[in-house]
Amino acid sequence: MSNTLPFLDLTSPEFSTRSDEVRSARDKAWCARTPFGIAVLRHRQAGMLLRDRRLRQGSYDWPRKCGLEGSFARFWSASIISQEGGDHKKLRRIAQAALSNDFVLSLRNEFRSTADELVEALRENREFDFLYRFNEPYAGRAVTAILGLPASEADWIADDASSLGLAMGMGAKTYEEQINAACDRLMDLADTLIDRAETGNDTTSFVARMLDAGTELNLTDRQTLKDLIVISIFGGVDTTRAQLSFAMALFAEHPEQWAWLRAHKEFVPQAIEEIIRTRPTTTWSTREALETFELDGIEIQKGETVHILVHATATDPIIDGENRFDITADRKVHFGFGGGAHHCLGQFVARTDMAEALMVLLRNWREVHLAEPPEYLPDSGNTSPLSMPLAPVWA
Repeated sequence: MSNTLPFLDLTSPEFSTRSDEVRSARDKAWCARTPFGIAVLRHRQAGMLLRDRRLRQGSYDWPRKCGLEGSFARFWSASIISQEGGDHKKLRRIAQAALSNDFVLSLRNEFRSTADELVEALRENREFDFLYRFNEPYAGRAVTAILGLPASEADWIADDASSLGLAMGMGAKTYEEQINAACDRLMDLADTLIDRAETGNDTTSFVARMLDAGTELNLTDRQTLKDLIVISIFGGVDTTRAQLSFAMALFAEHPEQWAWLRAHKEFVPQAIEEIIRTRPTTTWSTREALETFELDGIEIQKGETVHILVHATATDPIIDGENRFDITADRKVHFGFGGGAHHCLGQFVARTDMAEALMVLLRNWREVHLAEPPEYLPDSGNTSPLSMPLAPVWA
């Protein structure tokens, strides 16, 4: 690796993937050195590497690198995230069959009615924390709809899924006990859901569909199926709750964009892509080199970790000279859901439930304002607001 590459300290508590430091490094080179391998900063090389079969999914070793031990570390190392080759393909086929587009679209009315109910409950409040009063219960109830569970189960599931999200940040070790306890509870839930489907008490939910697909593909190992359920719950809650909160922060900063979208709701799907591009909750996708090779003058060593920085690559001046939040702009693909063989399985779920929620909010709020500055997790790993105090103007 060339010593002339810029250096980014991903371990620093002050590090941000959206910082001037990252932009300056991107001006100098398409990648930078870090304590964990290299960080990819430009769009073209990011797309190439995400599709390159000389790399494998890289975050399989994340718990060890963060010093995490216990049930979450076991789960993560065995989950679809960490599998490659034939095992990975089989698990993806099962999950894709269970989360088919027609199944997800059949839940749109339930997503919409949940959003209606939650936003109506806020009407008497001049100010409220949007993260906890809307996003977290909404994301939890979207997942209970997918799992065929009553809405009364949503709060604790959302809480535990959010706790798993803490494992993806640089400070994961600090939350180890909380993360492992949440993982244990969600594993117990997965066990119960499998029992319910196997006894015929559930024939239509994601889990029932997953078991049917697993039987067809000759994959019936119970722990593997439990791991698949838990990773689906984790992804389903964490992305929606964080991205909808980031959306409100962006629209509060850009009120003209909110006003325009209220008049052009057909652009909601495009707006969601712009939100993820601008404030991604997953700040990097990780790969690991299976062999030594060279790309654009840089040698990547076998075993080296490669981090695709989502914001830096999506705002590369080569593809986006102005680099501003604009829901009307025609953009190149972002990598907020990864790419290649390990692109996010639940991306259609996330896009669908976020779209339904945003449509309801647009109908109810004429303007979006922050009641006070939000708090955020560090802008690295998996990030999220810790609070989102809003004071909207009702329509």
